[in-house]
Amino acid sequence: MNSERAAWTFVAPALVVLGVFLALPVCAALLLSFTDFDIYALASLDNLRFVGLANYVDVLRAPLFWKALANTVWFVVLALPLSLLTSLGAALLLNSPLARFKGLHRTALFAPVVTTVVAVAIVWRYLFHTRYGLINDVLGHLGIGPVDWLGDPHWAMPALVLFAVWKNFGYNMIILLAGLQAIPQDLYEAARIDGASAWRRFWHVTLPGLRPVLLLVAIITIAGYFQLFAEPYVMTRGEPEQSTVSVLYFMYEEGFKWWNLGRACAVAFLLFALILVVTRMLLRFVRTKEGA
Repeated sequence: MNSERAAWTFVAPALVVLGVFLALPVCAALLLSFTDFDIYALASLDNLRFVGLANYVDVLRAPLFWKALANTVWFVVLALPLSLLTSLGAALLLNSPLARFKGLHRTALFAPVVTTVVAVAIVWRYLFHTRYGLINDVLGHLGIGPVDWLGDPHWAMPALVLFAVWKNFGYNMIILLAGLQAIPQDLYEAARIDGASAWRRFWHVTLPGLRPVLLLVAIITIAGYFQLFAEPYVMTRGEPEQSTVSVLYFMYEEGFKWWNLGRACAVAFLLFALILVVTRMLLRFVRTKEGA
């Protein structure tokens, strides 16, 4: 009993912080999503009215919401496999016995994760510049004409994908590197003795050993990419032709540009429901594969 009381004593401060700064705001936002909370309600709560599901209905009827949802799904479809492949490739290189100065390389590859988005966005805007950008300069040497990366609706989202993958792959790399180092070396030695090639060792030892870690990384990446906001906010402001408006950017404009805070809260919970459904589908797919 004393040990249980001691455990609750140590956990209580963290629970209080989580309750005050996480649970209460979430509950408040859920309640506000059923009201017409706007700039007038900020001035006086007497102007606050309960509207039920009207905010959710209005959001689902808004063409821009579906445009933002399609943009966000397209971003996730492009960025998820590219991010996983880049992270896994970097982790494999760092885990190789031939790699030197591993600490330095880990720091360099992880640095973009902790770098301010606004700062690196300025650099990437110059890289994507139509006339003076380094990317178009390289393409020019390959005989390819300049691409208006941030001004063409067809190329703006792929440009954001490249930026986001470069910015975030280091986080997944660290998780995958820890997973690689947890795979017993005896399995590799047994496979090598049996004459398995490097590719077969990767396919039959590394990937099965990494399956739980890859699932975790995929879920974290999906949840993070569905919350796409900083990249379009600092790079394109949702343009051109609203081709880079994400669900979270749509929520931001509803809440802080038009002051429809009730509708903004509704968008947030619709996005939460979407992420929950996609995550459940991914987990069910993995379990089905494992049971097959």
